[in-house]
Amino acid sequence: MGGKKVCVVGSGNWGSAIAKIVGANAARLSGFESQVNMWVLQEEVGGRRLTDIINAEHENVKYLPGHKLPPNVVAEPDLLKACAGADVLLFVVPHQFIGSICDQLKGHVKKEAVGMSLIKGVDEGPDGLRLISDIIHEKLGIEMTVLMGANLANEVADEKFCETTIGCKNTKHGQMLKELMQTPNFRVSVVQEADTVEICGALKNVVAVGAGFCDGLGYGDNTKAAVIRLGLMEMIGFAKLFCKGPVTPTTFLESCGVADLITTCYGGRNRKVAEAFAKTGKSIEQLEKEMLNGQKLQGPQTSAELHRILKSKNVVEKFPLFTAVYRICYEGKPVTDFIKCLQNHPEHM
Repeated sequence: MGGKKVCVVGSGNWGSAIAKIVGANAARLSGFESQVNMWVLQEEVGGRRLTDIINAEHENVKYLPGHKLPPNVVAEPDLLKACAGADVLLFVVPHQFIGSICDQLKGHVKKEAVGMSLIKGVDEGPDGLRLISDIIHEKLGIEMTVLMGANLANEVADEKFCETTIGCKNTKHGQMLKELMQTPNFRVSVVQEADTVEICGALKNVVAVGAGFCDGLGYGDNTKAAVIRLGLMEMIGFAKLFCKGPVTPTTFLESCGVADLITTCYGGRNRKVAEAFAKTGKSIEQLEKEMLNGQKLQGPQTSAELHRILKSKNVVEKFPLFTAVYRICYEGKPVTDFIKCLQNHPEHM
């Protein structure tokens, strides 16, 4: 029983795909305890409790239908029970819920546990930016790492080849987490610039909303390539402004950077909903309800958090793409104005 105990905190689309990987690896590797708990927010599906369905049929029929989870992944609706005694905690919940989850867990987590955030978002903090991993670290006092990459959950669950990036300052923990996560079709690289890795994961969702606007307005792949490039420039600029540690361009060439940005601007829910927004004129909230089967959008909300941060630092005009996404989503600016932000981008002046 000397192995590390793993808990997946969250069981949506991405949480279930990750549980499939870590469940299979924990069962196979001697360094981990074979049972992996997965915290599931209890809900009813077809008159049955979701946890009962997952534990009987080994399938999350609501958020990852058609994929079998390993039988050693156990769904647990009680958060404290799910996380009891865990050495490794993988946080995969929509970023708006992480604060309240950590408040419930406070004092119930091993001090020497290692946390990993797979949550793509940022929060506002006293100095402008708070990373989700910082929130978890502040509330729980545990060492934090992050995992970000070009990882559309359904494709990962289908075992289609992809890469991902772990940001981890402690090399020993980085190696242990790589063992837990890596498979022949899910290739992991570990980098030390954890803050840059995490910022990439949050900001690319904002760029994807812009890419979706272009799709909805009928612009082609050339325009989308410009959105991706200009968006990447703003991501790098933002990271340089706000990261405490070094920010090297090579991190943006990892899966968490340019690869995740491309896949999210072509696939992904932020792009899809933004396209519908441009075509239908319905609100983001309404489209989220209609199109996402209970999943949450991260892009628009992240653009609002970014906007407050950029305003507090008086640098709004340096980030016209981020700003245009915010104004279109929240201030009623016409979506057709998005092209103006590309035409008049400071990069072109």
